[in-house]
Parts: sequence; C-alpha cells; structure tokens
Amino acid sequence: MSGKVFVGKMECSPVLLPTPPRPEPWRLVPIFVPYAGCRNRCIYCHQAAQTGVLPVGEERILHRVETALAAVRGPVAVGLFGGSFTALPWSLQERILNAIRRDAEARGGLIHLRLSTRPDAVQPRLLVRLRRLGVDLVELGVQTFASAVLAQSGRDSTGAVAWDACRMVQDAGLALGVQLLPGLPGHGQAHWLADVDQVIALRPQTLRIYPCLLLPGTPLAERFRRGLFRPWDLLATQTLVAEALPRFWAVGIRVIRIGLAPQPGLVVEAGPHHPALGNQVRGLALVRQIGRAVGSRRVVALKAPWWVQGDLWGWRRSSVPTLARLGVTASCVTFQNTEGMELWMEPSGSMP
Repeated sequence: MSGKVFVGKMECSPVLLPTPPRPEPWRLVPIFVPYAGCRNRCIYCHQAAQTGVLPVGEERILHRVETALAAVRGPVAVGLFGGSFTALPWSLQERILNAIRRDAEARGGLIHLRLSTRPDAVQPRLLVRLRRLGVDLVELGVQTFASAVLAQSGRDSTGAVAWDACRMVQDAGLALGVQLLPGLPGHGQAHWLADVDQVIALRPQTLRIYPCLLLPGTPLAERFRRGLFRPWDLLATQTLVAEALPRFWAVGIRVIRIGLAPQPGLVVEAGPHHPALGNQVRGLALVRQIGRAVGSRRVVALKAPWWVQGDLWGWRRSSVPTLARLGVTASCVTFQNTEGMELWMEPSGSMP
C-alpha cells in the first residue's frame, strides 16, 4: 500500500507503507503442534522453545485442537502451526480438519483455516483435498531457495523443490504463505537477496521472516560453541531486512512476522534477537524511504495512517532524531484514518 509524496503541487516518488495490522474481520486462533509430521529435526530447530508449547503424539493432536476451540465463541479463524501438517497420515489430517470445521461451525462458523508444512510434503492431489476440506492458506517453511544452504541445515530437499511446492499451492487455488530463515550456515547476503527476488516473483499472500537464532539444545548452538558457526549480527540483519521490506510492500506481499514472538522462558544463546525486531526493521525502512524522498529539502507536513505511528517513530522513539533532521517532528505530523502517506516538502531551492 502506498502514499504519495508532493513537492509543491508536483507529485514525487511514493512512500510505501507496511500492511495495516489485522485487516481481516476475525481473530486467528493459533494451534501449535510442534514436530508433528517431521521426519527429522533441522539443526536450528527447537519448536518447543519457539512456541512455548510441548509436542504431543499424533493422536493427541486432535485433543489439542478440540481444547483450543472449546474456549472460542463466535466466528473463528484457525491456524495449525509447527511441524509439517501435510506429512501426517492422511486419515489423521482428515480427522483434524473435519473436527475443526465441526467445532467451529457449532460456535459461530469457520471463517478462515490455514496450516504450515514443509515444501517436500505437498503434492497437487493432496492440496486439492485440503482445499475441499476448507483450508484457505498453506504456509511453506521454505527457509531459503539456496540448495547448498538447505543441505547444511539438515533439510533434505532443494530450492527447486521449494519453488515447485509454492507453485503447487497456488495452482491448487490456495493462498500461499512463505517462511524465510536468513542467516543459516552458508547463507550470506547474496543468498538473501536472491531469496527476496524469488519471493517477489512468487507473490505469496503472506511472508514471515525468522532470522536464524541459536537456541539451547540444538545442533547449531553446539556448532556455535565450538566456533564452527557465526550468526548474523543484529545491525546487519536489521539493515538487510529493512532494505527488502519496501520491495515486498510494493507488490502487495504482507510481511506478517519478523523475528520470533517473545515466549516466557525463551533463551537465545546468540544471533540477531530482539523482542521488537519487527518494529525496529519497519521503522528503519520507513525512515530510509522518507529520507530518499526528501533529499536535500525539509518536510513541512506529513499525514499518515494511525496504525503506522509506532513504526514511524521507531522502537522507544529511536527514529525521532533522524526524522527531526529531515524536518519530521511531532508538530508537523498528523495521524488519521487514511490508507496512504502524504509527505509535503519545501519546494526545491527554498532552503537557505
């Protein structure tokens, strides 16, 4: 979504904005099923720590679903996260999805249903079945399209498999979600830029970006302790992701998560971790866009949607000094119910 920048009465380059938060008229009920359907454990993965939910046996998944929905009243959207749902036996997938539809309908209706899985666990016939059972969106844990990086991380598929899986989801008439995990072993800046290009070419509806962290109890954390792996640092991660965000926004890709959601007891040994990473990165992206639009001029007035104010000022107002140098201060900013941003500047040549 974009706003327009004006110099005097002349239109200038647009300032792209993040997607408005929660535009859907429903509340998503997340149901976590860690490691469900996983054949092996990737070297970076510790889903119990990431989600705060312990794994259960396959037959207990149905109980977890029913328990989660028992507390819901009214129309509901459901997300099945963790593990590789489509790698479970089909009979169990069918039972779980039918239970979700039945329980949700009894409480007001099922508005939306999504699930996550790995790219090598989908195929066209299965995806058609999922759609018939009410699935709307499939999120694929792509991590990266770089095959060599996937091999180093314990993923037994390739970038080509991931690309084909994304296309299969779209061809089946399902919405596509992609998860990227920059900073894996062997994953450098060039790989990240290539991943960004691939995602833009695919145009998924949603994107999650989880920079690689070292969690206790994972093989990757052990490599780090032995000096065999060095994660990305926080500043480099913020910079690279912030540069990519406007490209995603420009083609309508909703970036719905940047970094792990904070969980009680979550311990991170190393890596680009921050509880407000998404806010930091979105703020940096916005400041850079405004700076490029302003150039050597100064801002006279800025009108922006209300939902962007936290990202505009930055985490703990960290963007305030930089914005002030551009002329953007609280006195000239108006937040309102609008979709775009209007940035009014002094005409060229008016600066002393």
